[in-house]
Amino acid sequence: MGKLQDRPIIKNRKHHRWINEGRFTLFCNNLASLVLYIKELNKQDVGKYWIRVQGKWSVEITLSVKEDSCCKVPTSVMVNNGETASFNCESSQSQINNHKIILKKAKDYIELIYNSWYNEGRVSVSDDRPDQKKLFSVRITAVTPEDGGVYFCGVQFYRNSHSYSIIIDVHLFVITEVGVSTVIGYSGAALMIKCEHPQHKTNTKYICKESSAGCSEEWMKNGDVSVDEDSRAGVLMVFFRELKAADAGTYRCGVKDSEYTERFTQLQLKVRHDGKYPKVMNESVHLGGEVKISCQIIEEQKVYFYKEEYNQSCQIRRASEDPQLTPAESVGSEERVFTVIISNASVRDAGVYWCGAETRDTHLTFISLTTKIQLSVIMSPVVRREGESAQIFCPYDSIYQSKSKSLCKGKCSTRDTRPLDETVREEKERLTLHEDVTASVFTGTITGLTAEDAGKYWCAVTLDRELNYLYTHLMVIIKQELSLTKYEGDDVSIQCRHHDGDQKSFCRAHEASTCVKDGDSLETIRDARFSISDEASAGVFTVNITDLRADDSGVYWCGAHVITKVNLRVIKDFSLIIIIIIIIITGVCVIVLLAVGFRLIVCKLRRKSTADFFFQLENTSTPDKKKRVKNTTSSVSRRDPGSAEMISPDEESSDELLYASVTFQKEQESLSEAGVTFRNSQLKATESS
Repeated sequence: MGKLQDRPIIKNRKHHRWINEGRFTLFCNNLASLVLYIKELNKQDVGKYWIRVQGKWSVEITLSVKEDSCCKVPTSVMVNNGETASFNCESSQSQINNHKIILKKAKDYIELIYNSWYNEGRVSVSDDRPDQKKLFSVRITAVTPEDGGVYFCGVQFYRNSHSYSIIIDVHLFVITEVGVSTVIGYSGAALMIKCEHPQHKTNTKYICKESSAGCSEEWMKNGDVSVDEDSRAGVLMVFFRELKAADAGTYRCGVKDSEYTERFTQLQLKVRHDGKYPKVMNESVHLGGEVKISCQIIEEQKVYFYKEEYNQSCQIRRASEDPQLTPAESVGSEERVFTVIISNASVRDAGVYWCGAETRDTHLTFISLTTKIQLSVIMSPVVRREGESAQIFCPYDSIYQSKSKSLCKGKCSTRDTRPLDETVREEKERLTLHEDVTASVFTGTITGLTAEDAGKYWCAVTLDRELNYLYTHLMVIIKQELSLTKYEGDDVSIQCRHHDGDQKSFCRAHEASTCVKDGDSLETIRDARFSISDEASAGVFTVNITDLRADDSGVYWCGAHVITKVNLRVIKDFSLIIIIIIIIITGVCVIVLLAVGFRLIVCKLRRKSTADFFFQLENTSTPDKKKRVKNTTSSVSRRDPGSAEMISPDEESSDELLYASVTFQKEQESLSEAGVTFRNSQLKATESS
C-alpha cells in the first residue's frame, strides 16, 4: 500500500492478516475483505492512496478529511457479565441517512459485527431518534467477558469499492461479580482487607467505592486509607487507618483479567460504634532494649500483628519470620492474650502497631485491628550544665533520607510542625541542625544552655501523617547548688523544680550523668523514711526525709529536666552528749557526797556507841574503882577501811589503869553491826584487882 506520488507506506512480500506501520494498518477482516485502517486522522492525510496485490489487482482511494464538532470524544461503557450493554453513537449531519455499521477491534484485525446485511445476532442498532437524528443506539445482549474491547460506530459509503467512515470509538468494559462479602469494623479502629487473586498475580488489582456516579477511587484521597499489593501472592491489601461512619458502603475489590475485562468481589462494609474499641496503648523502649506488646484476641481466631509504614501502608510482621519478634500466648476463658516481644530495639522498630483477629470469607480475608500501640524508642538522656552546649543525635532509617527532618521540643505534629529553630525562644543563632546522609543521622546543637532549654526532644520525619519515632531528654543542671547540714534524727524537706508532665526525680549519685543510669533514685531507695509530695500549680515537688542518719550524707540530684545539685551533710548532735556527760558527772558527785555524808553519820554513831560502852563498863565495876575509871582516857585509830581498833591508854601509865582492847569489824551487809572483844588476861587482871 502506498500514497500516490509518494513513498510506499506498507510493503511486505509475506502474507499477514494484520500489518502495522505507524498509524496505518492493512488487514483482512472476517469477511475476507482487505481493509485499510488509519488512526488519528489529520489534514496531512488528505490525498490519493492505492492498494494492490502484486500481479493480481489494485485499487485507488481518494481520502478527504473534514472538521466536525462530533465524534471526537471516546465513550466508555461498563456492564456486568450477562447483562445488556447499551451505548449511543453520533454521526455528522451529512451522514445521518447512510447505513450504520459497527466494528470491533480484535487482537489481530478489525471485524465487522453489524451492518444492514450482516448481524452477529446479539447486536442491534436503532436510529429511531426523532429528537436527535444524529444519534443512533447500539445494544449488545447477554454480554460475556469476550465482548469487552474497543468498538467503532460508522457509516457505509458505496463508491467504486466499499469504504467506511469511522465516527467514534466506544470502550466497552465487562466486569464479572464473583461473590459478595460483609465486613464489620469498629469506629476509630483500623481494618485490613485482603483481596486475594492468586491466579492473577501480575494483573492489575483495584478497589473502588460505588456511588450514583459509578465506582470511584476518590474516597481514598482523605489520607486515612492506603493500598499495597503483594504481587508474589496475588493479594491487594487495603488498610483503613481510622474507620469513620462515612467509610461504610459498597466496595468492589477486583482484578483486571485483560484491558477491558475484570472480575471483582462486592464488599459490604459496616462500621459499628463500640466503646471498647479501639484500645490505645503507649509503649516505650530504650535503644537496644526489649519491650513486650500484648493483645487480647477472641479464641480460635488467627492473630495478626501489623506495623504502619512511612508510605502509609501496613506491613505484616510475623514472629515466625522476624527473629526480633517472639510470640507468647496465655489462654483465658473467652479471650487469649497474645504477646509479642521485640528485642534489641532499633530506630526502625518505632512507630504505630496494630494487632487484631482474622476472619476469612470465600473470596476475601479481613482483619479487624482493634488494638493500637504507639511504640517510642528512647535514647540516653543528654545531661549538661547551664552555659554549656548540648548535641542531640537523631539516627533514622535510610528509607527516610529524602524526607525532611525536624527536632521538636515537646511533641511533633505534621499538622503543626515545630522545627528546631522554633523550639527555644532565645536567639536563633544558638540553634543549628546538621544532617549526615551517609551515616543516616541528623544532629541538633544548642549553645549557651539555659533552664528553659531543658525538656523532652523528639526526632521526627515529616511525612503526610504524624511520625514521632525517637526521643531523648535534655537535662540542664542549674548553677545554683543547695547545701544542707542536719543532725542525726532530724527531718529535712527539699524542694525541686519540674514542669507539668515531667517525670519527677530525686537521685543519689556522684554525677548527674551517672544518676541517669546507675544512681539510687527515689523509686529504688525503698526506704519508708523517704517520701514525695507534689505541688504542680507551683511547679515544684518536695522530697521529705525523716529520722536522718549519718549514712544519708551525700550528693543528690533533684528535679525533672531542670536539675539542682543538693549537698546533704548529716552530723551527730554533741550537745546531747555533753548534757548526758554532765548528768553522769552530777550523778556521780551526788553519790559521792551521799556516801561521804553517810560515812560521817556512821562515824558519829560509832563514837556514841563507844561512850555508852565505857559508861556501862564503869557501872559494872566495883564502886571503889569509879575514880580510876573516870580518869581513864581513850584513843581510837583507823587501821583499814574495814575495821577500827580501840586502844587503851599508854601502858606506861599508872599500874592502876584498866586496859582493854576493843575491835569493830565492818560487815558487808550493814555498817552498823560491830563486835567487841576483851582480852581474857585483862579481864582476869581486873577481877584480881
